[in-house]
Amino acid sequence: MNVLSEKLLEVRNLKTSFYTHVGEVQAVRGVSYTINKGEAVGIVGESGSGKSVTSMSIMRLLQFPGKIKSGEIIFKGEDLVKKSNKEMMSIRGNEIAMIFQDPMTSLNPVYTVGDQIMEAIIRHQGASKKEAREKAIEMLRLVGIPSPEKRVDNYPHEFSGGMRQRAMIAIALSCQPDLLIADEPTTALDVTIQAQILELMKDLKEKINTSIILITHDLGVVADVCSRIIVMYGGLIMEEGTSEEIFYEPKHPYTMGLLKSIPRMDIDEKQRLIPIEGTPPDLLKPPKGCPFAARCPYAMKICVEHMPPYFYVNEGHRAMCWLLHDEAPKVTVDTGVRKGEK
Repeated sequence: MNVLSEKLLEVRNLKTSFYTHVGEVQAVRGVSYTINKGEAVGIVGESGSGKSVTSMSIMRLLQFPGKIKSGEIIFKGEDLVKKSNKEMMSIRGNEIAMIFQDPMTSLNPVYTVGDQIMEAIIRHQGASKKEAREKAIEMLRLVGIPSPEKRVDNYPHEFSGGMRQRAMIAIALSCQPDLLIADEPTTALDVTIQAQILELMKDLKEKINTSIILITHDLGVVADVCSRIIVMYGGLIMEEGTSEEIFYEPKHPYTMGLLKSIPRMDIDEKQRLIPIEGTPPDLLKPPKGCPFAARCPYAMKICVEHMPPYFYVNEGHRAMCWLLHDEAPKVTVDTGVRKGEK
């Protein structure tokens, strides 16, 4: 393990379900991972794979009928699952902050952007209104908002989409949290603004040493920001490794499929992208074997009948796939990704 070995967050066998009128939807089915101090980790996967539900479980912001069924969420040595709502209110926004994917609905349209940044500073840091305003201007400057002294009094509708997302980041970072969870922070933005937001997050991580969980369905988004990537599918972690391992040496067929479906600059414009055929599993009745077996081109009988354990390629690189068993046929797939081309 490298120097970033001091654990900040440890999720242990987390299971989160939604108890609907048609039955229990097992959204997260036993997820375990660690976030170290000062580290940026990407969580990727299709919609419905459990990425956002895992983060909402960490924040304890699950809406009815969602419920944490079992597991532990150890943050700075304490289990968040056991915290009261009052205790969580002092942690949210102060020690753990979250950026949601749609700044249009996340910002309150009747309050100025400055007031919304100031609210968190006054609440959690006990600052005076004058001190909070100065800090709000400083935060807007930090996230690259031009003329922050004037913009602090603007309303959200007076900001562009990219500026609103920057304002959301300013609110999230105003109390210098230990952990920032960014849930699809660039989804509603055009590609040039996406690049600016991702560059900003990289820059802020270096400046204030905040750990980041970046949730996205786009592997390309996490390539430059994150040192480690977790691939989720069907409420489970399919594969976890460093960015280099995931991009250049993927071991799970689902990860390989995601990589092959990414648009690339170096392929012929007439060449078709290769989609992952089929649909995600029904988590009302999860399959007893590998959740990806029905869509996997390499599926064997054992994949359908038995859930695979995690096989470790090395200490930090693991994959839930029977193909890694010593007696399984070896599969190598050209994903099209070359060294230095993330």
